[in-house]
Amino acid sequence: MTTLSVVIPAKNEATSLVSLLPRLKEAVPDSEIIIVNDGSTDETAQILTPFEVKVITHSDSRGNGAAIKSGARAASGDIIVFMDADGQHDPKHIPLLVERIRQGDDLVVGARNKKGQASVGRGLANAFYNWFASKVTGFRIQDLTSGFRAARAEKFREFLHLLPNGFSYPTTSTMAFLRSGFQVSYIPIEVSRREGKSHIKPVKDGIRFLIIIFKIATLYAPLKVFLPISAVSFGLGLARYIYTYMTMGTFTNMSALLFVTSVQIFLIGLVSEQITSLIYKDVK
Repeated sequence: MTTLSVVIPAKNEATSLVSLLPRLKEAVPDSEIIIVNDGSTDETAQILTPFEVKVITHSDSRGNGAAIKSGARAASGDIIVFMDADGQHDPKHIPLLVERIRQGDDLVVGARNKKGQASVGRGLANAFYNWFASKVTGFRIQDLTSGFRAARAEKFREFLHLLPNGFSYPTTSTMAFLRSGFQVSYIPIEVSRREGKSHIKPVKDGIRFLIIIFKIATLYAPLKVFLPISAVSFGLGLARYIYTYMTMGTFTNMSALLFVTSVQIFLIGLVSEQITSLIYKDVK
């Protein structure tokens, strides 16, 4: 019989954990619950004492992804469910995710509806991520950045070295599972507004989220992104050359620069493609 571990990274989430843990115990009474206290400065450590949960403590804040990795290493279950501590995720959805794993899927993601987005800006950004990742992978990705997901433990641990310590672990894990040919599926869920203050900083994490776009490419199929950019640069160089040749009868430095840039971008994409293949060559 498969066993279940629930990993919850928590930073200053004392208020929400008080209400979340009893509901979690009721929804999955036989599961191992792991709370990763990521350098909290509130009462998070104290409120966990009455509950029968495994607690991992980071003396300082290492990031959401680092907490996920600590929890995954400590989990003893065959299936690991990851969820937020801020009250957005309803424990009653956990059996739905777990059942899909038991039916044969390797990673099951709780896909949020539009109401579950933190803001209009975040909703638009996530919609773009989903569209872009779907184009790159050829799979319909319904929610690339959802932190509510279930995975086969042994397969998830294969990608721990790829996971960042920050907030983009969902993106990285999704792309890694797809790149390795594992079965990824989605279950629509409703989420609540988070309790307490968000740890996401709009400007700093906005820039960080833009890097997700490049991660999508480098973790799955670099040439699918680099080749079109290379082609655009080559096309501009060719157009510039035709124009200057027809009007001035010359080949300009700008045309040469665009042609060279096109070749460089293509070669970077080619090398990235080979590196990506090496990353996943030992995945079973």
